[in-house]
Order: sequence, then C-alpha cells, then structure tokens
Amino acid sequence: MIAAMTTNLAWIILAIVLVGWVLYGLFNIRSSRRELGSEIELAANRKPYYDDEVLEGKKIERTQLLGLAFLAIITVSLPLYWVLEPGRQEGAERGFDKRFASWGSKLFASTAEGGFNCAGCHGGMKATGGNAPFAITDVKTNEVKSVTWKAPALNNVYHRFSESEVRFILEYGRPFSPMSPWGLVGGGPMNEQQINNLIVYLRTIQVPRENCDNPNDDARTCIGGTMPASSQKELQAEAVRLVKSGAYKSVGEALFNLDLGGGAYSCARCHTKGWSYGDPQVTGGGAFGPNLTGGSSIRQFPNQDDMIAFIKGGSEYGKKYGEQGQGGGRMPGFGGIYSDEQIKSIVEYVRSL
Repeated sequence: MIAAMTTNLAWIILAIVLVGWVLYGLFNIRSSRRELGSEIELAANRKPYYDDEVLEGKKIERTQLLGLAFLAIITVSLPLYWVLEPGRQEGAERGFDKRFASWGSKLFASTAEGGFNCAGCHGGMKATGGNAPFAITDVKTNEVKSVTWKAPALNNVYHRFSESEVRFILEYGRPFSPMSPWGLVGGGPMNEQQINNLIVYLRTIQVPRENCDNPNDDARTCIGGTMPASSQKELQAEAVRLVKSGAYKSVGEALFNLDLGGGAYSCARCHTKGWSYGDPQVTGGGAFGPNLTGGSSIRQFPNQDDMIAFIKGGSEYGKKYGEQGQGGGRMPGFGGIYSDEQIKSIVEYVRSL
C-alpha cells in the first residue's frame, strides 16, 4: 500500500512539473515580441530590455518567488521520498516475488501445460504428494522392473529443509530416486533464474506455520515455526488409528512408517529400502538414509536427548553430529513437522530396533 502511494505521488509530481514547463513555454511564446527587422537592422542583443526599476522590482521579485516555490517543493519532496523509499523497495520486492512465483508456477506445471512436470509427480499445483514412474534394478539379479514411486508433498518442504537445501535438491536431485537434477550445475535443464522462480513458487504453496519467532514474518516460511496444531493432531490421530488396527505396535512405529503426503512425514521413506515404491524390506535397514538397526542409533547417539535434537534440526552440510556423523544436508529437520512428544516416541522406537 505504501509502495503504491509512493508511485502515485511520483506520478503527481511528474505531472505538476510537466504542466509547469508547458505553461512556462506558453507564457514565454505569448510574451515574446515579433522581430522588428532583419538581424542586421536590429540584432537580438540590441533589443531594449526592462529598465532598472522593473528589473530590480517586479522582475526580481517574481524570480525570487519562483525560486522559493521550487525550494519548497524540494524541501517537502526529498524528505517525503526518504520516508517512503523503504516502502517502495518492499513493494518492489513483493512485485518481483509475484512475478517470479507466476513464472515458477508455469515451470512447475505438468508437461501438457508447458511445464517441467513437477506437478505431475508431486500431486498437482498444490504439491500435496503424488506418484512418479521409475525403474529399479535388482543388484543381485540385474532385473529391471517398473515401479510407482511415492513423490513427497512439497507444500511443507520449508518445514523440513532450509531454502539453501531446497535449492541444492532442485539443482542436484536425489540419487537413486525419480528426482533427477534440474539445475544446469547438476546437469539439468534449468538455469539459475528458473530455479529461483521455482523456489519462490514453492514458498507460496506452503502450509502456514504457527509459533513463528517473529509474528510479522510470512507464516508460510517463518523461522522457528511449526506445523499447525490441527495438522499435528491429524498425524497423531492417523498413527493411533494404525496402532488400533494392528498395523503397528506403537505410535512411534506408526509415525516412523506414516504413509501420508507421499511419505513427506515418514522416516521409512529414506531409512527402509523399498518403502517408496511399495516393497518395504527391513524396517530401518537403510536405503537413502543410514541403517538404524542393530543398535546403530544408540552407538551414534549414546544420549537420547542428542538424537532428539538432531532429528528436530536435521543435518547441516559438513557439520558433525553424534559420535562419528558428518552432515551431508540430506537429513531434513522434523521439528517443524512433529511435536516434541511425537519426535520422542519416534526416537524411542528407533532405539528399540
């Protein structure tokens, strides 16, 4: 709103200045005198001008008043411009974000709509989770078979990854999955601007967070925010339902294997081979993520609270975690997805494997 006010004010000032110059020109034309003869007979610099009484009276007073008027305009407009400039810049940023998001949505769209088919795998333009065709090769028999891979929801990707991590995944893809590199730096087709556009578009479809560090920040991407309590209750209700149905023995186990949003909430998606395409093998036996069975998680995190903190924050590239771990930035943080109690139940289940 402030940015729009600044723009309108600038147009008004420009219009006043232009009208002023037009009027100035018209009055000068009307007040000019016809040439009395050729320049030889009466040169322009020989024409009579105002006498001293007029020149040092009305003429100089008019000139001084005109100077004061312009000085008043400058005195008012410069501080006003300074006050409104931050709003103008903020408005310009919002304008760029809107355009980038619009361009990003076109890139995200399905192939039939001229996009790169992100929506085709991730569950439409709102990216609520979907399926992607993929071919896997059996390492023992070399048999190749087609599978349907669960593509995760992206409407909460900023709840799990930082923007730099999202950029890295977009540019370099996810090895051994249908998520191929999309950035030029990773061998894909998109340049840096197109990746930026996708990142901005993904911001616009995020599920709003609660408990943000700064209440004035955008609730979709704010730092320190968590999933809405209603969403966490839905995840808990689904986990309890699975336990009651006999599918799992504990809420922690159910949450570990939760099949919602294309596996966006699931630990098994990365830590259980075959889970992503409906052929799960040893639970927690390792796949894209490390093996969690045989007490490996206890050896890595002798202190349970350290493991809880790691799962809440995720790994950071090059940063040490646990006893012998070094972050690769691939482990998302689930502190913005699950409540502390839910993460604790997951950790207790993992440490029992």
